[in-house]
Amino acid sequence: MKPIALLVFAALVVACVAGPTPTRVPTPTIAPATVLTPAPSPSPTPLPSPTSPAPSPALPPPSPTPPSPTATPSPSPTASAIPSATSIRLEPFVTAPAPITYLTHAGDGSGRLFLVEKAGRIHIVAEGRIRPTPFLDIRDRVDAEASERGLLSVAFPPDYAATGVFYVNYTARGGGDTVVARYRLSADPDRADPASEQVILRIAQPAANHNGGQLQFGPDGYLYVGMGDGGAAGDPWDNAENLQVLLGKLLRLDVQPRNEPGFTYAIPPDNPFVGRGAGEIWAYGLRNPWRFSFDRLTGDLYIADVGQNRWEEVHVVPAGSLGGQHFGWDTLEGSHCFEPPRDCDPRGKVLPVTEYGHDLGCSITGGYVYRGERYPTLRGMYLFGDFCSGLIWGLFRNHEDAWETRQLLASRVNIASFGEDEAGELYVLDLGGEVYRVVGE
Repeated sequence: MKPIALLVFAALVVACVAGPTPTRVPTPTIAPATVLTPAPSPSPTPLPSPTSPAPSPALPPPSPTPPSPTATPSPSPTASAIPSATSIRLEPFVTAPAPITYLTHAGDGSGRLFLVEKAGRIHIVAEGRIRPTPFLDIRDRVDAEASERGLLSVAFPPDYAATGVFYVNYTARGGGDTVVARYRLSADPDRADPASEQVILRIAQPAANHNGGQLQFGPDGYLYVGMGDGGAAGDPWDNAENLQVLLGKLLRLDVQPRNEPGFTYAIPPDNPFVGRGAGEIWAYGLRNPWRFSFDRLTGDLYIADVGQNRWEEVHVVPAGSLGGQHFGWDTLEGSHCFEPPRDCDPRGKVLPVTEYGHDLGCSITGGYVYRGERYPTLRGMYLFGDFCSGLIWGLFRNHEDAWETRQLLASRVNIASFGEDEAGELYVLDLGGEVYRVVGE
């Protein structure tokens, strides 16, 4: 990608980034935040010191009891060892021919990786090479002109090997609406059929930024969809806290295909706002959740939410949660008052487990909990980074069962995404097209 394109992207992100039987739809806690305190950078370029872990003086004491429907979940299973890694390095893996946004696997035992190109193609990576023929090419329907628009992710359901059905999230030509669509394989297992598209959800976007874009299947088999607040700056439409709209939310959908003509999705009956808001909503109060993921061992959910002008944040939702969390935006930015700027009311808001200020970056990119076998010292550590600074941190629970962050690398990568393969090994994606393998040290 040309350097000027990367600069435009950075400028915009700074300004902005099987359960119970479902009900058919016809159409488409509170804990004090830990301020990030990374280890000294190995980079020769000094970085500013992180801010004090003390909460904002404008923030009143939080209510000790979050309101319904947030429930206290059962403890998640944990690994026996505390991660001890103090650094990582990035090893070049493959280079894509154009800007990239995501990398994942299909869980089908093939070992293939699927690399998402912003313009609207998905490439197969096998034997350390990008295959010349795309797995899917939908450039004719994807609007990738704005820096935060494009083909943003792909998700494969647990039964993909049997059904050949998968899902993508992109911004559509003709206005930039968010589209979540279902696709099917062709007769060739390395080629999807672009004509098989079935749009299951379409959400109008009032601005070009804050599209969210992440799709993930949860441990419950449902599809989770990350939605930004609609863009511009400061949530001018108050979408994130409005339970009648889908922007600024984490959605939870039952997309298991039915033998019903035109079936798109169903709303799980245990979604927390069924009957008193948009039933698709599982959690709210998000600005732009640029990458969320489930820990493949514990089922815990990690959400990285891009901040406005000052704070980037990570939330962790323990496995077994019933949903309903309000993650703060736009009353709060991180654990700090935003609207109003002083004396805001944090009651009922779930604060981040860690945050960092814009002295250390400008746009958070969420990653994964490492569960691979190659690097035991990384096991159980959640990796995340910053698009602007290239810093990469690890987040984990220490011996006191408190959240701790550790700087692992000061890279020179514009971190568009992290990726995970079938074996649990992790990757870092540069928006310009480079894919790196994470190597523990």
